Amino acid sequence: MKRTVALISAIALVLIGISMSVYNTFRAAEWEDFFTELTQTSAEIPETVVEKGDEMNRIAIINIEGVIQDIPISQGIFAIQGGYNHQMTIAAIKNIIEDDTTKAIILNINSPGGGVYESAEIHKYLVEAKAKGKKIYSSMGNMAASGGYYVSAPADKIFATNETITGSIGVIMQNINYHELAEKYGVKFETYKSGEMKDMLSPTKETPETEKEYIQSIVDSMYSDFVTVVSEGRGMSEKDVRKLADGRIYLGSEAMKNGLVDEEGYFDDALNALKKEVGKNPQVYAVGGDPSALGFFNLKAPDMIQSLFKQNDIETIQALMQRRQGIQPMYLYE
Repeated sequence: MKRTVALISAIALVLIGISMSVYNTFRAAEWEDFFTELTQTSAEIPETVVEKGDEMNRIAIINIEGVIQDIPISQGIFAIQGGYNHQMTIAAIKNIIEDDTTKAIILNINSPGGGVYESAEIHKYLVEAKAKGKKIYSSMGNMAASGGYYVSAPADKIFATNETITGSIGVIMQNINYHELAEKYGVKFETYKSGEMKDMLSPTKETPETEKEYIQSIVDSMYSDFVTVVSEGRGMSEKDVRKLADGRIYLGSEAMKNGLVDEEGYFDDALNALKKEVGKNPQVYAVGGDPSALGFFNLKAPDMIQSLFKQNDIETIQALMQRRQGIQPMYLYE
């Protein structure tokens, strides 16, 4: 009896081993295909025609949804969840600048803002597009606050609805300080630094007034840049902008009254108005193409990746990545 059980166990182990070997072979092949596709690059940005029309007279839709941050990994494995792609946005605007067939841009914005650098980079190339004679309209969705407003500022016309949350003109830098908690439990930190400011805003020590003043000067400088962007984009005096730019948010209806928004309307209203201004039956296309397409700008993991994580797990990981420790100036409302 014992020999029979041992024989059956041995056969079972062999069968399990063979099954695992076959499974691992196919799994390895799938992973190899995935990473091959993941590393493929393409100089071309996919486009999807939304409305047929004159191919020599086109309007480009650029979607800016989510936090405006350049986080490459969020466009990789987690691209199955969608999100903002900074590199694609910048590359698309650069292409439009040089594309004589694209006469106008409509920004479709639903964003609380994001990084100072990324917002400024988008603004820079939109200004260049405008200087090349491209018409720019901005359509604000549920939210276009802080950096979301920053990138809208150079638009020839800004649309919002009564329900849109916008404004939040300002800069924020924030960190967590837990040195008192550490002291309470007898935790000590030893820091060796090359200069007085090398551990600036360290969470393990009390922040000296000199550091606070220096950080505030950085925030003030970036805030002045924001005010200038709004002043130049909206044709308002800096004094008038500063009255509105204390960081508060505005509903779209209030933003129309104070001059931050031009007209009430949804995306279709903004697009129709832009089509009339461009004239001659323009073709309308969206930058980015099919979000399920593989390549450098739009990546999709195998289905098994998605099955490894629950929706809330992925969101948690993304949140941790976006709130990584370290000071980072943000044009962000949250």
